[in-house]
Amino acid sequence: MSKSLRLPEKWFRRGLWLVALAFAFFLIGLGGLVVGNLPQPNHSLEVESFIPQADVQRVQAEIDKAQKLSSAASKAQDKAQLKYDAERSRYQSARETFDNWIATRRATERPEQDAELIARTKALDELKQSESKARQVLEQESMKSLEASQALSAAESEMSGLRDQAYPEYQAAARASELRVFLFRLAITLPLLVLAGWLFAKKRKSTWWPFVWGFIFFALFAFFVELVPYLPDYGGYVRYIVGILVTVLLGRYAIVALNRYLEKQKLQEALPEVQRREELSYDVALERLAKSVCPGCERPVDLKNTEIDFCPHCGIGLFDHCAHCHTRKSAFARFCHSCGTSASKMFTDLTAQPAVETQATADSKPDGAASGAGAG
Repeated sequence: MSKSLRLPEKWFRRGLWLVALAFAFFLIGLGGLVVGNLPQPNHSLEVESFIPQADVQRVQAEIDKAQKLSSAASKAQDKAQLKYDAERSRYQSARETFDNWIATRRATERPEQDAELIARTKALDELKQSESKARQVLEQESMKSLEASQALSAAESEMSGLRDQAYPEYQAAARASELRVFLFRLAITLPLLVLAGWLFAKKRKSTWWPFVWGFIFFALFAFFVELVPYLPDYGGYVRYIVGILVTVLLGRYAIVALNRYLEKQKLQEALPEVQRREELSYDVALERLAKSVCPGCERPVDLKNTEIDFCPHCGIGLFDHCAHCHTRKSAFARFCHSCGTSASKMFTDLTAQPAVETQATADSKPDGAASGAGAG
């Protein structure tokens, strides 16, 4: 259709589309602020809120006590481990010194060293006893740490069981909170979508079409992009359900419109050519000719073929000749492109030509023949 529009009209239409987009942009910005102030789902809910407080306090006290015991036992175990490592290191060092001394004594075989042998052996035994005591203390602290860890694990398992029991109730409350917010938002956004559908069906070609399309863009953006994604589950259902409904409605509208169009075309093609030409808008005719289709039946026609003057499908005239300069031109043109003669003047000349020819023929006949014809 752009080829049939005047140049200022093209720019005006482009400017009006910019108005539509600007109107949609500001509406979307306003919708974003409204979304930010809408109630949000209650995310402060906790599973512990649905567990009996007496059980929560009892199990939590057990957990705190077990954590303290475990922490203390872990520290004591670390200290015992350090002491055991130190005693073991002392014993290993003394053992190596004793073994070296024994080797030297065997080499010299001096009896006066027997007393020193007894003293060294006694000292080594005392170190071994200190190592054994340190190991026993380490084992005791390890046992206490293990018992504290088991007590903590048991208390945490009990708390986990309480959470599992309360989780269905918590989940139901969370879903109820989301559902309330969902219904509230749906009450706001769904009317926008319905109004946008009504405007699309009834007002999209009206005088105020830029504002209509701007509102339609805003409603679609607000429903499918801004508002619905805030609701993870219900939003997905609504998106797909509304998408299905819109697709079905648009599909039904397209099917009905197609059948109505085909019936209208059949009725139009049955009318006389003059009446069909009068009912065709000039801009519509130029638009269809620009697409190389017949303005009457909208079927493809080879307009570049100079031998085609009438549509082979419906018979409407596509080309004629100027009555003034006899140049082949479009039958829907208002003026001849060669001499500029108006199409209305051509029609007047064509209708007046037979009368002129009749008068000229009568004047050229003899008087007798004319009078004889009059007498007859």
